[in-house]
Amino acid sequence: MRLHRLEITAFGPFGTTQTVDFDTLSSAGLFLLHGPTGAGKTSVLDAVCFALYGSVPGVRQSPGASLRSDHAPVGTYTEVLLELTVGERRLEITRRPAQQRPKKRGTPGFTTEKAQTWLREYDPATGEWAGLSRSHQEIGEEITQLVGMSREQFCQVVLLPQGDFAKFLRADAEARGKLLGRLFDTRRFAAVEERLADLRRAAEQQVREGDERLLTLAHRMTQAAGGLDAARAPVEGRPGDPGLAESVLTWAAVARTEAREALDIAGVRFTAAERGQAAARAALDAEKELADRQARHADALRRREQLTARAPERDRHQAALDRSLKAERVAPALGLRKDAEREHATAQAARERSRAHLPPDLADQGAEHLSALEHRLRGELGGLGSARRAEQRAAALAEERAALTREARADEDALQDAAGWLADWEPRRTALAERVEATTDAAARAEHLAGRLEPARRRLAAARRRDALERDTAAAEARLTDAREHRNTAHEAWLDVKSRRLRGIAAELAATLTDGDACQVCGSTTHPAPARTTADHVDRATEDAAYAAYTRADESRTAVERELAVTREAWSTARAEVLSAADGSDPADGSASAPGSDPTIDELTREVEELTRLHGEAHALAGQTHHAREALARAEREYEERVGAQREAERRVAARTSRREALDGEQATLDEELARGRGAFGSVAEHATRLERQIAVLVEAAAAVRSAELAAQRLKEADDRLADAAYRAGFTTPAEARDALVGETERRALQQHVDVWQAEAAAVADRLAEPGTAAAAALPPADPEAAAAAHTAADRGLRQAASDLAAARERETGLTGLSRQAGTEVRRLGPLREEYDRVARLAALTAGTSAENERRMRLESYVLAARLEQVAAAATARLQRMSSGRYTLVHSDARSGGKRAGLGLHVVDAWTGNERDTATLSGGETFFASLALALGLADVVTDEAGGVRLDTLFIDEGFGSLDEQTLDEVLDVLDSLRERDRSVGIVSHVGDLRRRIPAQLEVVKARHGSAVRLRTGGDALSG
Repeated sequence: MRLHRLEITAFGPFGTTQTVDFDTLSSAGLFLLHGPTGAGKTSVLDAVCFALYGSVPGVRQSPGASLRSDHAPVGTYTEVLLELTVGERRLEITRRPAQQRPKKRGTPGFTTEKAQTWLREYDPATGEWAGLSRSHQEIGEEITQLVGMSREQFCQVVLLPQGDFAKFLRADAEARGKLLGRLFDTRRFAAVEERLADLRRAAEQQVREGDERLLTLAHRMTQAAGGLDAARAPVEGRPGDPGLAESVLTWAAVARTEAREALDIAGVRFTAAERGQAAARAALDAEKELADRQARHADALRRREQLTARAPERDRHQAALDRSLKAERVAPALGLRKDAEREHATAQAARERSRAHLPPDLADQGAEHLSALEHRLRGELGGLGSARRAEQRAAALAEERAALTREARADEDALQDAAGWLADWEPRRTALAERVEATTDAAARAEHLAGRLEPARRRLAAARRRDALERDTAAAEARLTDAREHRNTAHEAWLDVKSRRLRGIAAELAATLTDGDACQVCGSTTHPAPARTTADHVDRATEDAAYAAYTRADESRTAVERELAVTREAWSTARAEVLSAADGSDPADGSASAPGSDPTIDELTREVEELTRLHGEAHALAGQTHHAREALARAEREYEERVGAQREAERRVAARTSRREALDGEQATLDEELARGRGAFGSVAEHATRLERQIAVLVEAAAAVRSAELAAQRLKEADDRLADAAYRAGFTTPAEARDALVGETERRALQQHVDVWQAEAAAVADRLAEPGTAAAAALPPADPEAAAAAHTAADRGLRQAASDLAAARERETGLTGLSRQAGTEVRRLGPLREEYDRVARLAALTAGTSAENERRMRLESYVLAARLEQVAAAATARLQRMSSGRYTLVHSDARSGGKRAGLGLHVVDAWTGNERDTATLSGGETFFASLALALGLADVVTDEAGGVRLDTLFIDEGFGSLDEQTLDEVLDVLDSLRERDRSVGIVSHVGDLRRRIPAQLEVVKARHGSAVRLRTGGDALSG
């Protein structure tokens, strides 16, 4: 796998698009990635990992963490593009993470845009890129298959980021096995293990199922043989155990024999039980009362003995309580003395630390002497101020002379560039002016067409409304006709019902008459012949219902009339809008309708489409007006700038000579003053730094001496107060008071013990004073249980004997039938058990769990052990060179503790001749041992048939732990990788590497985001 080009946009610390040309960097074989802390060196490697796998290593991919740069402008997408060659295929991967972007419509704000991925492949035959996929899942599977590693493995073998450099070296056998298995494609051996394991599990399942059926029969026989000696020793074993079938058959034969013997014995017992049924009667009431009194007396005596035994303990508790109350008065003084002792120990430790930094003649001096010496050194430091300013001015002069040299070269280049550019100015200006004129004409034409397009669109919309309203009008007219007919019918029905009610109104009034009440019409109180209702008479409710139906029908007709009027008005408005907007058409193109006729929708649609097409063409050309004018303005500004720069450069050349002469004179004066200020030191700054360190040490030592003296005085005062407090409390020494002091919890426990003892003593005395208890204790012991057992034993014995006889008959019959079933099952299970034994032996051997496999190595581990030997051999070639022949990496198949063997890795120290674990190496040794192992692993993976070729490696930090000689040897080893057409990128802060490695990628941080700079050759080494 080889990286070619990386483009990073709005990613991490990079606010704008940054391009990394790995082809240029890789051409040197060894290149350096450096920059200040926080600039984004690791973000470059994160971008490579994100492009390949869609995520970044470690905690930088934690939930809530955003990959988008805070420096990126709004609207700029976060994007990473990586061009690489893997598996003889040149691919281009572009990824965008999920990110916030401004909304394009609606309320202002942001919306989340989903993550996107593109994969393209370069076709050498056509010289073009062909798109392969935009699916995250498909691209992820394709890249993982081509690279041959997961994200974690890629970071461990290729990227090696931020302290994970020695992960493989210190990994256990299981972790190494997973990584090596993926790199060397040993899945077929793992598949053999899995296949044998599956066969073993299948055969084991069949045997277990047979054994479970056999054990089920054995369990049923054990249940059936309940009460026999065989049931107390059931078949021992689990499904799959060897010899299980023979054990079951043997046990079944023994159980059948015991069952027949038990049947004979049960018959004899039943006969004896019948003869002894009437043998047990006794008086139980007196025995029970006597037993109760004897038990109460015995319990009281036992409790009194216990109290007597616990009396000394109660006395000790009471004494401890009394002493703790006296010790409470000494507790404050004890706390003060403990604080003073802790403060004194701290002050003494600080005093000893400061004494270690002082010269021997000052180690035992007092604070006043140290302070006086400090003031003398401060005076000497103040006298170096003028010399330090002179030294700073000399450095500034050297930098200014270098700047003058750079300016001279820059001015010479600027003059040559300006002369070449100004020669082609006139033809270029004419072409730009013509382009501006063409776009201006297009803008005017687009504005004219826009004025015609909008009226045409309004006419088309009005025509569509007109036709729709015309259909609505016809429908409304039909509804109005129906509503009028329905209203007329309801009106006639109401009038008919009303007339019928009026004709029978006399009968309706007569129905309300009562004798003695006046008539509502004539006023008479007698009603000799009231009217009678006829067959066609209707009441008031019927009339009201008919009137309500008429009212609803009339309202419906009125609503339909209003709807029709509104629809007709809208149709007239739409038709008028279609006919009145004709001034937007072009009479020459024939699209306008003839006077007095209504244009159709098709005619208006064709007119709108034609105007839209013409307007789009003109608008597109007019859209280039701004760019054309900007291009002309930029060219004119550039012309003025180049002419001005040419004149300015000529002026600076003349002024630079006089400035250089003045600097030379000032430098001579400064050299004389610096010679006086440096003295015996290399520089004035070094002299001043030495004085400042001495002053700081003296200040710290004087403060430590004062603190120690004050702490000693406080400790002595605390001892005096403690001794006085202990004496007043009645203790001989403070230690005696400290020992007598107990905590609140312990004091409560002591008091509780004393209270419990006293309460128990009172209860025992009350019990012994009860009347009749002592008299009952003098009698022989009562036995009510024996009397009750004898009373019920006879009946239960007879019933039990009958039950045992029936159970014995049933048990003998059941055991005989189950034994026959067990024999049949054992004969069927024989061939299955033989097959299982054969497969299980092979599976255990390949899985490393068999006793025959002495090293406990799995089949895949056995294969990987050979690969690890190759890796160790390849790593040793570089490790010996980096360690000057001291260390050698060797493979070990020895077991470590209870773990399996096969993938151990040790280091042989040629200086001691000892072989030890790689975890015992020091920091620097671990670095170059891990580096050698990683490079050896890459070599073996590359040479492995069908393996992944790792042409680009990154090493992140660790060089700061190497001395100069070891650093040279490590760089020589890395530089030799060019022989295998491989490149190594070193990520480091070590300044010495920038002077040794010419190919460099520098990451520069700034207020508006970081940027990358590619530097090669002498330019990189000079910087």
